[in-house]
Amino acid sequence: MLVQKIHHVAYRCKDAKETVDWYVKHLDMKFVLAIAENEVPSTKAPDPYMHVFLDAGDGNVLAFFELPSQPPMDRDRNTPAWVQHLALKVDSMDTLLATKARLEAAGIEVVGPTDHTIFKSIYFFDPNGHRLELAADVGTPEMYAKLDEVKWAMLQEWSETRRAPSHAAWMHDGSMAQ
Repeated sequence: MLVQKIHHVAYRCKDAKETVDWYVKHLDMKFVLAIAENEVPSTKAPDPYMHVFLDAGDGNVLAFFELPSQPPMDRDRNTPAWVQHLALKVDSMDTLLATKARLEAAGIEVVGPTDHTIFKSIYFFDPNGHRLELAADVGTPEMYAKLDEVKWAMLQEWSETRRAPSHAAWMHDGSMAQ
C-alpha cells in the first residue's frame, strides 16, 4: 500500500460556524463542504454532528466536528500544550511576518517567530484551543541533505537512550548559519 496523500485531518470544535468564520477570516481558508448527520455512519451510534471542511491549500483539507451531545471538549492533560499542534506551511518569511501582524491586530496572541534553523515559525491558538503553527522554510539544500544523512542513526540512538542525539547539533550551535 502506498498512501497518495492526506485526504483530510479532522479535529473537534466547540462551534462549527465560529470555527469556519475564524479560519476564513484569519488564515484565508475557503469553506468547501459541510456534512451533518444524526447518526455516525461508521458506528451507527445516534450522535448528531456537523462536519465542516476547509481548503488548507495545495489539496490539503482541514476538517472539524461539532458534537453538541458529547461532554465539552478538552485536551490531553498528560501531554504539554506545545506538543499537539497543526503546522501549516506559508510561502515566505514576508507572509509569515505579515500574518503575525494581522493576527496580533485582531487580538490573537502570537509566539515567535521561532528559529528552527531550517524553518521559522509562529504559534497561536484557534478559538477551540487547538495550537497552530505557521512555518516558512528557510533551509538550504545542503542542510536538508545533512539531516537526511543522519535521520536513521538519530532515531536508533534515541530508541536506545531516550536522549537527544548530537548528529544535528549544528542546527542549534550556529555552525551552519546561512
